[in-house]
Amino acid sequence: MLKENTVFVTGGTSGIGRGLAEAFYRRGNQVIISGRRQERLRETCAKNPGMASYPLDVTDARAIQKVAERATQDFPALNWVVNNAGIQMSRGFPPESPFDDESLQAEIATNLMGVIRVAAAFVPHLAGRRGATLVNVSSGLAFVPMARFAVYCATKAAVHSWTLSLRHQLRSSGIKVIELIPPWVASELGGQDKPSTLGGRGPMPLDAFVEETMKAFDSGEDDLAIADAKRLAAAACPETVRKVFAAMNQ
Repeated sequence: MLKENTVFVTGGTSGIGRGLAEAFYRRGNQVIISGRRQERLRETCAKNPGMASYPLDVTDARAIQKVAERATQDFPALNWVVNNAGIQMSRGFPPESPFDDESLQAEIATNLMGVIRVAAAFVPHLAGRRGATLVNVSSGLAFVPMARFAVYCATKAAVHSWTLSLRHQLRSSGIKVIELIPPWVASELGGQDKPSTLGGRGPMPLDAFVEETMKAFDSGEDDLAIADAKRLAAAACPETVRKVFAAMNQ
């Protein structure tokens, strides 16, 4: 399943995105990464000869469409998309602190609109491809939010909900839709130096997360909660949700 694919990863210059991109690369896949920082793209590709890259800010709808067109023309065998790009901001709301509308829009545009737009841009190409797979990265915080990351958690809850619906809509397309549900991971996003606020739990080392995730991909399951994220996802009774969802969407 995880060999001889052509894999496109958004947010592939650091953290979870880069870790997964390099793991796919080591397994013998053609890997294409995207991200906002061109120097990081060059550095990552230099360390992984044969890896390709495209600069991309997923808040730019037109840029997403252009990169999708270029990537599928340059790599017609492209059959995996890992929808990973995201940002996380700690924020209060008045009267705690001044309201920052610009950063609010950036967080929603990156974490939710970017995920939806990337999927929409690549799905027509993926349909009918051998082993076609779309991976949407949500979070354990989609199921149990942490108040100081209120908007981040809300966007990830929306990604979770949207992924359920997308999977149902694409059920006859030949595209496998996976939700990857990370825990707190030591990365630029997760803040490896932050004090733990998860009941004494610290962040999961990135290497350990990547190793467990690649094993989870091999399982063939649709919903992949990793490590401590299993505890958070279970709190939302996912099996009950799946049953009710199936009944509502017959």
